[in-house]
Amino acid sequence: MSEPQPVKVAVVGYGYWGPNIVRNVSERPELELWGLCELSAERADRFRSRFPGVRVSPSFEAVLADPDVEAVSIATPPSTHYSLVRAALEAGKHVLVEKPLANTAAEAEHLVEIAERQGLVLMPGHTFLYSPAVNKIRDLIVGGALGEIYFVTSARMNLGIYQPDGVIRDLLPHDLSILLHWLDGRVTTVAASGSTVFQQGVPETAFLTLGFEGGTTANIQISWLAPRKVRQTVVVGSKQMVVYDDMALDGAVRVYDRGVDFELQPSASFGEHQLTYRSGDMVAPRLDPAEPLGLELADFAAAVRTGRTPRSHAGLGTEIVAVIEAAHESLAENGRPVAVQPSLSRA
Repeated sequence: MSEPQPVKVAVVGYGYWGPNIVRNVSERPELELWGLCELSAERADRFRSRFPGVRVSPSFEAVLADPDVEAVSIATPPSTHYSLVRAALEAGKHVLVEKPLANTAAEAEHLVEIAERQGLVLMPGHTFLYSPAVNKIRDLIVGGALGEIYFVTSARMNLGIYQPDGVIRDLLPHDLSILLHWLDGRVTTVAASGSTVFQQGVPETAFLTLGFEGGTTANIQISWLAPRKVRQTVVVGSKQMVVYDDMALDGAVRVYDRGVDFELQPSASFGEHQLTYRSGDMVAPRLDPAEPLGLELADFAAAVRTGRTPRSHAGLGTEIVAVIEAAHESLAENGRPVAVQPSLSRA
């Protein structure tokens, strides 16, 4: 059987993340770079210097009108996602769009409806789902090595790039996508508090507590105002615990055979219990090196060519948008826990 033809992709946006997408599209054998759509003349010139002779167009409408374009990869500000994705789907193009999928769950659901009606792939770019470290931990959880998951804590901080949409919409999708991938159950409640320093209505730091189906709780701290870059998550299970440190140079995943056993004493007459502490070995499992964005794009190409559901599917993206909405509602109401409505499109 002959190999499928590469999917011809137009990249939309050449700002912070666009150059990474362009590079990976140009390197993946499953994809072919049609060209770039970019309004900024300065960014377009920067692209031309890296990829001489490759098309550049300032007109999104012209890109969508080109029958050679099978798919678009959109890397523009979140506020533009809904309108651009909708236009691309209605033009018959498959879409990979950077997180979040849309600004509201209603918008995301509408995009899913259009994609399903058109028979097109709609894929949000939750790149951490393709991280070898993240998937190693998922294997440990699914395989039962950690036991029952009691709770998760996560910190994602940096002296980061200020975004007008606020830190929750900017950073929370990363942790949400990872947790939903690991725990395989939806978020039922979210409580959020935050801090606004420079611009009213744009929190730079947020603290969130998420409740999941099955009883697991996750506490997440995200911030643009930190002295150093931190990307660390701790998963506490009944059998073992895991530390995932994306900044560690000597191993991103560490598994600790540590915990507490709470046992009824055999001779107890009044239900007395005894705590027994375990402190065993630490193991750093080997991880296969791979660039997550390249794996994500390969999954997108496979979804386009075979019709299979990608790992980062639109239902997951819709659920993440719903949690972000609930987090902003909680933030506006001084941390009141807000119930998250189930996503209709979760696969």
